[in-house]
Amino acid sequence: MNDTTHRSSEILRDAKSSLVTQRQGGYHRRAGSIGRGSAELRQRNLMTRIKLIAGSAVAIVMAAIVAGLIIDGIGFVGVMVTAMAIMLAIALFSNFPKVKVPKRSALNTGDVRQMVARTELWLEHQRPALPPPAATLVDRIGVQLDALGLQLENVDPAHPSTREVRKLVGEHLPEMIDSYRKIPAHLRQEKRGTSSPDEQLAESLGKISEEIDSVTRQLAEGSLDDLAIRTRFLDYRYGAGPEAGSGVPLPDFAAENSKAER
Repeated sequence: MNDTTHRSSEILRDAKSSLVTQRQGGYHRRAGSIGRGSAELRQRNLMTRIKLIAGSAVAIVMAAIVAGLIIDGIGFVGVMVTAMAIMLAIALFSNFPKVKVPKRSALNTGDVRQMVARTELWLEHQRPALPPPAATLVDRIGVQLDALGLQLENVDPAHPSTREVRKLVGEHLPEMIDSYRKIPAHLRQEKRGTSSPDEQLAESLGKISEEIDSVTRQLAEGSLDDLAIRTRFLDYRYGAGPEAGSGVPLPDFAAENSKAER
């Protein structure tokens, strides 16, 4: 309970600090990716562009060489045309293909780990339309989704926890932001009851952040238990105690893991 209260207070403190900075005119949203998943998608897109530029340049040069062999040289004009063609190819493929932003309807599809990466990229493109406190929380959620994605690499896709992740990351989170963006911009700071839509969004994102952290910790418990067992074994086998290295029978890892699971 104390840990959850501490995280909630920390989230709200960051959001309030961000709002104060924005009002003072000093807020700058972080450029680039909010997490490892979206960064990898961007990196793959960049590699595709580089390959297209390199392939186009090679094809243009080869075409110029072949033309030169056929007509016994391409001359100064031919060299300039070749250079212009290469520059045009660089200009074209420096901007295309664009990073494909996932559609809202496509987020909760396919492998759950890919879903997390797609949600990161989708969130990244929603961030400029969000108020500063919510944008700060989106950055925090991006880091948390990275940690969640790492845990999911070792989880069976049929495990019940993956269904919880799908609902939380693939449904509740994007639905919340979609609902906010449907509100006219001039009404988003207007109080309704005790809070405005801007404040409600920040509060809701804070709760989502807490839930993602909770799920990640639950998934990590198995790994933490395994690490504790192996640490005890190392202390038992190589520690400074009287039985260290004495040839006593090794612990039964299967039995230890079974006890940890129970």
